[in-house]
This record gives sequence, C-alpha cells and structure tokens, in this order.
Amino acid sequence: MGKHRKLYMFLGQTVLYFVILLGLLYFFSYLGQSQGTFIYNEF
Repeated sequence: MGKHRKLYMFLGQTVLYFVILLGLLYFFSYLGQSQGTFIYNEF
C-alpha cells in the first residue's frame, strides 16, 4: 500500500506542476512578455 501511495503522490505532484507551468506560459504569452519590441519601430 505504501508503494502505491508514493506513486500516486509523485504522479499528482507531476500533474500539478505541469498545470502550473502551462498556466504560467499561457499567462506570460497573454501579456506579451516574450515579445520584445523591434528595434526599427522606435524610429
């Protein structure tokens, strides 16, 4: 029973961290933080 609990905890944490990572990627792509200004647009 202990081995199954450790496996479920590991899988649960992995899924949780994956969802958090996807949420952060979506959030920053929505804000446009990854898109820098093009140098020639400033002139």
